[in-house]
Amino acid sequence: MNIEIICVGKLKEKYLKQGIEEYLKRLSSYATVNVIEVTDEPTKEEMSETEINQVLDKEADKILARLAPDRQVIVMAIEGKLVTSEELAAQLDQYATYGQSKVSFIIGGSLGLADRLKQRANWRISFGRITLPHQLMRLVLTEQIYRAFRIIHNHAYHK
Repeated sequence: MNIEIICVGKLKEKYLKQGIEEYLKRLSSYATVNVIEVTDEPTKEEMSETEINQVLDKEADKILARLAPDRQVIVMAIEGKLVTSEELAAQLDQYATYGQSKVSFIIGGSLGLADRLKQRANWRISFGRITLPHQLMRLVLTEQIYRAFRIIHNHAYHK
C-alpha cells in the first residue's frame, strides 16, 4: 500500500518529529508512507471570513497540486465521521483489496480545510470532536495508521 499524509505547515517540534519518525519506521514493514508538507499561508489574530477563505483556498491549491487523481482521499475534519481504529483498518484493508492502494490523508492547517478539498475526499473522518493542533494530529494519525495495519495483519498491539 502507498500512503501519503499531506499536511499544511512545517513541523518544528522535536518531540513530535521523533514520535512520527518512530511510527513511520514501524510502518515500513506494512506500507510505503510519505509525509508531504505544503507551506501554510500567513494568518493574523483577527481575520474576516473572506480572509479566512482566501487562506484556505491558497492552501487547497497547494494540496491539490500534490494530489494525484488516482488516489483515495481521506480528509481529517472535525465534522467528519467519528471512526474507531477497527473501522479505519477495515477501510484501508478494503482499499487494498479492491486495487485502490494509493491513499492520501489530508490534514489542514490552523484554519482547517477548504470546502472543495472536503468535497474531493472519498472519506471524511474525525478522531473526536475536540480540537487538536494540526501538528499533533500528524502524530495521532500516524499512530492510528500503524495501529490499523497491526489490526489488518492480526498482530498484537496495546489497547
